[in-house]
Amino acid sequence: MKTNHSNFPAKGFTLIELLVVIAIIVVLAGLSVTGFNYVQEKQAHDKARVQVALLSNALEDYKADNGEYPPGDGTSAANNALYRVLYYDGASLTPPEKIYVPQLDPDNDNQGWTEGTGAAVKIIDPWGQEYIYRIGSDPLAKNPDFDIVSKGKDGEEGNADDVDNF
Repeated sequence: MKTNHSNFPAKGFTLIELLVVIAIIVVLAGLSVTGFNYVQEKQAHDKARVQVALLSNALEDYKADNGEYPPGDGTSAANNALYRVLYYDGASLTPPEKIYVPQLDPDNDNQGWTEGTGAAVKIIDPWGQEYIYRIGSDPLAKNPDFDIVSKGKDGEEGNADDVDNF
C-alpha cells in the first residue's frame, strides 16, 4: 500500500480558526446592536426635549395673547385641552385663528406628535405616552408657571429619564 505524503500542508481552515472568526463576528454584531439602541434612545430623548421646548414657547405665546395659561391638572383631559388651545379650538371643525404649534396637525403628523382624530387628539412623546400638562397652581406642579413632562422610556413620572421644562 502506497501512502501519499506531501510536503504541503492541508488546505482550508481548522475548526479553531473558524470558531475564532465566528466569535469575532458575534462580538462585533453585539456592539453594533448596542450602539444602535443607544443612538435610537438618545434621538428619542433629544426629540422629546425639542417638543417640550416648542410646547413651552407656544404656552408663553398663548399667555401673551390671552393673559393666562390654559387650565391643566396633569390628566389626559388636560393633555387634550392643551392640544385644543394650541392647535384646534374644539368649537368647530376648523383650526382656531391662531395656531401656536403647527406640528400638532394630526392629518400631517410625520413627526409622531399626536394620537387620535378631531377634538379627541392627544399630544404624545416619542415613546407613545401622553405629555403631562399642569399649571403652576396645581399641587403637584414643580414650576411656578406650568409643567410639561414626558415620562420617558419607562412611562413613569419622577425618574431620571423624564424630560420636562423645569
